[in-house]
Amino acid sequence: MDKDIERNLGEQPLSTILDDQGLDAKALVTTSTEHLTYKMVTRACKGRRLTSNSRCKIRDALNAASGKTFSLKDLFNY
Repeated sequence: MDKDIERNLGEQPLSTILDDQGLDAKALVTTSTEHLTYKMVTRACKGRRLTSNSRCKIRDALNAASGKTFSLKDLFNY
């Protein structure tokens, strides 16, 4: 494992978008048709580095819950 990879990247734009849309982790988890957990959403908002698969699940759930189309670049700054 590469020890130079930063894992905690600070609050992500996802957190602000969820607030602006009036959504929370529960809304994403219940809307998701994929295996998405509260822990995944919480870690994503706090800036813990996630796999691309997890980020895509969060994006898909947010798009379904909000009725808008967000890209990964809109949600994450890494």
